[in-house]
Amino acid sequence: MFILANFLNAVAYIIRTALDIYMWVIIARAVLSWVNPDPYNPIVNFLYRATEPVLSPIRRKMPYLGGLDLSPLIVLLIILFLQKFLVSSLFDLVYSLKFRIGG
Repeated sequence: MFILANFLNAVAYIIRTALDIYMWVIIARAVLSWVNPDPYNPIVNFLYRATEPVLSPIRRKMPYLGGLDLSPLIVLLIILFLQKFLVSSLFDLVYSLKFRIGG
């Protein structure tokens, strides 16, 4: 069982790190929306391609708020929920697997 616990521990760390990185990508995209960036810049192009598949469906379902785009905020809240629920649950599962083996 310790192998399963270590595997789940590694998965939880990878998910947590990936969510952290994607959160910063979303924040960078939101900050870029305040200025008029060059759309041909490779960094700007990457940020748009990395975030648009997630932001676009949320943006379509939200009501029009006069040009105010709250979709990055919604995605950030979803990421925080996943970090607190999914990742924490995985870490708790790892702890319970290791505790049961040791006890």
